[in-house]
Amino acid sequence: MPRLSADTPVFHPNSQITNSVFGAYVEIGADTRILNSEFGDYSYCDRGCDIANARIGKFSNIASATRIGATDHPLEKASLHHFLYRSSSYWDDIEDDAEWFQHRASRLAYIGHDTWIGHGALIKPEVTIGHGAVVASGSVVTKDVAPYTIVGGNTARLIRRRYTDAVAARMMELAWWDWDNDRIKAAVPDFRALSAEAFLEKYT
Repeated sequence: MPRLSADTPVFHPNSQITNSVFGAYVEIGADTRILNSEFGDYSYCDRGCDIANARIGKFSNIASATRIGATDHPLEKASLHHFLYRSSSYWDDIEDDAEWFQHRASRLAYIGHDTWIGHGALIKPEVTIGHGAVVASGSVVTKDVAPYTIVGGNTARLIRRRYTDAVAARMMELAWWDWDNDRIKAAVPDFRALSAEAFLEKYT
């Protein structure tokens, strides 16, 4: 694993980045495509991800081959095909449909802080994954996921809660993901050794 930087994200080979911004200590895996998206501090994605029109919080863990904000096609039109909106690829005298691309870009997916998106998961546009949530490998997520829950399947359903409601609420109130780097570093031994409840008892 490369040494990460607060100043410059690490982009592995063949990553394609368009109109996107990245926080500190971010790493983007090889062969990943990112469009119109934001990555919060410390978040990363592994190889072969396709992420569009997404707002990703801090400390998000995104496994390989994940797709977030999967783009859609115009279901209500006479055809679903690219020629409707990528028209310049087919004809010299017809421009692309800028309005359609603006519509796509407006349908944002939100990934909360300290989340884990498993290998090959698909998260649809306009879905919010709550803080601390886990999406199991291969899941298709079409609806919002509550904080500190684990979901899986096609379509994704609740498997179980990570924490009780009370612990989840206290963790979100603590919001350790907003601590500065030095404070997080100092707390690493406790992150490693303590349960969530014990961590909260020490830091709240």
